[in-house]
Amino acid sequence: MIMKRKHFLITPIVATMILTSCGGGNTEGEEEMLTSADTIKTETQTEQVTETFFQVPSPGEMLTFIKMVGGKNNKNTTFLNSPDNQKNYTDNKSKALNFGIYSCDLSYCSIFEIGSEALKYFKTVKQLGDQIGVSAAIQPEVLKRLENNLGNPDSLSVITDDVYFSSFQNLEDSKQGPTLSLVVAGGWIESLHIATSLLTKFDAKSPIVERLADQKYTLDNLVEFLKKYQSDAGVAEVLTQFTDLQAEFNKIGEKDVAAASDKSKNILGGGKELAITDVEYNSIVAKIKTIRNSYTLTK
Repeated sequence: MIMKRKHFLITPIVATMILTSCGGGNTEGEEEMLTSADTIKTETQTEQVTETFFQVPSPGEMLTFIKMVGGKNNKNTTFLNSPDNQKNYTDNKSKALNFGIYSCDLSYCSIFEIGSEALKYFKTVKQLGDQIGVSAAIQPEVLKRLENNLGNPDSLSVITDDVYFSSFQNLEDSKQGPTLSLVVAGGWIESLHIATSLLTKFDAKSPIVERLADQKYTLDNLVEFLKKYQSDAGVAEVLTQFTDLQAEFNKIGEKDVAAASDKSKNILGGGKELAITDVEYNSIVAKIKTIRNSYTLTK
């Protein structure tokens, strides 16, 4: 499969993670449906973090993209991390990783309009958040907002984005870099796990396969982010796993694209394209599943 390479450096966390954090990504029409309070709050928070936060990947880009390409009617939750597993996470590493994972699952339920499950995942995120030091970021009244907006998926996405943002800001403000990096890693790996679970098999024409290949560049940035905190034993272990995954992504080749002319505009193009094969895709998916399941302690 030949795919166009998207040249991008990960924008500051607010510009991508908060607006799409495993959700968000509202169209112009959808934004009009948001409550004014939620809309204003999200915009204000976005401006604050853009100036201060390290450049890291948005774990929600993949899920938002899936909804855009026709998956909004999906209601499958079998591949999410069950809230029942929360009791198994007793050390800081597993708590932080699964806070990121559950936060992604929460936003998945929000953007795919699975309100009843969103409530379950919010309660789990709140419990883990209290344990990793972000209790101030997740106020009890947020649950009431969720309950009042179960029939409004747009507002629901804004609320879950708010929870995600507030948690990240709290960890940054309290100088909990290692915990923050683990949360980022957990959310990102879960977004890829969900995306590839929805696709089920390699399809050379699938936009999702193209988006997965693009994560090659995202992973490069994430690895550099983890290196900042590799003196922490838990982060060092995750860095080793992500470096192994990076090796799989690096097997994806590139192909020169001949310049072509647009007949109506006379625009010339060309450059590099990614070329991912089914073998490379399946190897990456297998590695993603192994890493993710080692965090959730599932098979």
